[in-house]
Amino acid sequence: MLVMTARVLVVDDQTVVREGLTLLLGLLPGIEVVGSAGDGEAALRLVEAERPDVVLMDLRMPRMDGVEATGRIRAAHPGTQVVVLTTYSDDESVFAALQAGARGFLTKSADAEEISRAIATVMRGDAQLDPTVQRRLLETMTPPDAPGGGRPSRPGRDPEGSEGGLPDGLTRREGEVLRLIAQGRSNAEISTALFIGEATVKTHINNLFAKIGVRDRAQAVAYAYRRGIADA
Repeated sequence: MLVMTARVLVVDDQTVVREGLTLLLGLLPGIEVVGSAGDGEAALRLVEAERPDVVLMDLRMPRMDGVEATGRIRAAHPGTQVVVLTTYSDDESVFAALQAGARGFLTKSADAEEISRAIATVMRGDAQLDPTVQRRLLETMTPPDAPGGGRPSRPGRDPEGSEGGLPDGLTRREGEVLRLIAQGRSNAEISTALFIGEATVKTHINNLFAKIGVRDRAQAVAYAYRRGIADA
């Protein structure tokens, strides 16, 4: 359930989908639909005019697709979060959209509760990534023949880390937080699982991001799977 009102823009080239999402979102508490667009160019104009909190972004659209629109929105309006909408969870452009700055992923079969949860999650600054997308993201970012690719190493057997320890100077608690991030947990869920405050979770995340050299949760997920921390 959203605590504050989220101003949402719906972007989809299919009229029936766009109108259906607008109607559905309008019935959800804590959500205000500020507009809808049928392509990326129209979306950019509406974001500039309305400054929504969240954009629900289709990927395959005429004139300007969702990947390019996502990148341009995030560059010009970093306070506006993007949640990707697509028909198929294995759509390769999903990963391009995540790299462009999308913070969430939903299939068009998502129900009202899933949509509301995704909007609330990205507004908190967390990422909403389906576990299937996380696995495929790893495969995309780390080809089997690339250094560090292939079969992930297990904690305690990493050639760059000490025997029985974690790589890159991660503490035990930071490793636990990273593992939960890789499972798609939000900061609030990590807080509950580890019996620590959300402020402490954010501190651990900032520290571990600096240690492993990543800038967002998507890269952290890839790192966790590559180093065997996600499956620990």
